[in-house]
Amino acid sequence: MALDNACLIILYPKLTMMNDSYFHIKNMVCKHCGEVLEAKLVDAGFPIKHIELGRIEFARPIDEEELTELWEVVHQNGFEIVSDRSSQLVEQIKHLIIGLIHHGKRLDTTLSQYLSDRLHKEYQHLSRLFSDVEGNSIERFYILQKIERAKELIVYGEHTMAEIAYRLDYSSQQHFSRQFKKETGLTPSHFRDIKENKRISIDRL
Repeated sequence: MALDNACLIILYPKLTMMNDSYFHIKNMVCKHCGEVLEAKLVDAGFPIKHIELGRIEFARPIDEEELTELWEVVHQNGFEIVSDRSSQLVEQIKHLIIGLIHHGKRLDTTLSQYLSDRLHKEYQHLSRLFSDVEGNSIERFYILQKIERAKELIVYGEHTMAEIAYRLDYSSQQHFSRQFKKETGLTPSHFRDIKENKRISIDRL
């Protein structure tokens, strides 16, 4: 559905006043997401300077007349422009966590300190804001993202359980196994065996 500027003013009053070159994007959770959206925006004639997880920077400010088309391209591809500052900050928290997990980076400090340092905010403020907006804690989001990444790595079959535990910053393989079972009802080994059996069954068809 096409939206004119009047509709955008009603739906996103802060967005229409941005006239900015930076936009925070919701649901952009992987490199492929960014590549898809970048291709669509380039096809539409938008001058992209840089794109990263959860954010797009254009080579120049986007004016109000271009906002309608930008909104349509973003939403037609399953993404969303985040216009209010609270939601933008929550998205930044999410993308920092997802980036940590998917790059296999081990923290040399606590998650709370890492987020506080990167976002230049007190962790208590970040934690309260995240819970208010998402209805869930930062710690819970972190755990669930680690479990989802663990599932991917197990299915790929390129790492041992000990290596996966290390990549996901668990203190030990036992800690990883306990948390995985708590969240999925299966041990990592059982999860791997189920996936392997399903793949073998499909290969025999």
